Amino acid sequence: MKKKFPTKNELVDAIADATRKAAEDLFGERKGESFYYFSLTTTGEALPPVVTAWSIEALDREVERIGGGERARQDLKWSYADSPYYAHGEKHFELVRKLFEDLGQLNFRSDASSASSFDVRIEAMVAAMKRLDAEGVFGAGEDRDKIFVNVEVFPPDSSNVERAFRLNPVGAMKDWLIEAAEE
Repeated sequence: MKKKFPTKNELVDAIADATRKAAEDLFGERKGESFYYFSLTTTGEALPPVVTAWSIEALDREVERIGGGERARQDLKWSYADSPYYAHGEKHFELVRKLFEDLGQLNFRSDASSASSFDVRIEAMVAAMKRLDAEGVFGAGEDRDKIFVNVEVFPPDSSNVERAFRLNPVGAMKDWLIEAAEE
């Protein structure tokens, strides 16, 4: 019996559903906070994505907690891994993890197939984030300009910038481009 691989549409649906639920949980739990960053993060192996986010209030609390001043603020502001909201809503990503497992691991010995499989995973994440943006999950109008969203690969590379342009209005990107974007 031939193994059935998930389609890109199945991936997009699962990622969008899980991310929507994680965002709704986070934004609901932290209703008074001003979020400026929300991202799906993955590795260079395109493992299942993880939500991360920052709000101004969370950044202020973390800087005060570590007693770091302005330098700590700069170091933390766009750090996916240092966010207190890193991996928020993981319970919603069970199906996503299963679908990624069904896709199998990338085989870096076969460059063409690995590149194709990597692109399918990343593009499914991008399509999911675009869907959520169109639904207004990240706000609308001026409110949307206040939050930078992305699909980020770590370690960081220039592809993160390309995706940022695809996922954000210019107003939402300006600080990230100056302070965190890879060249």
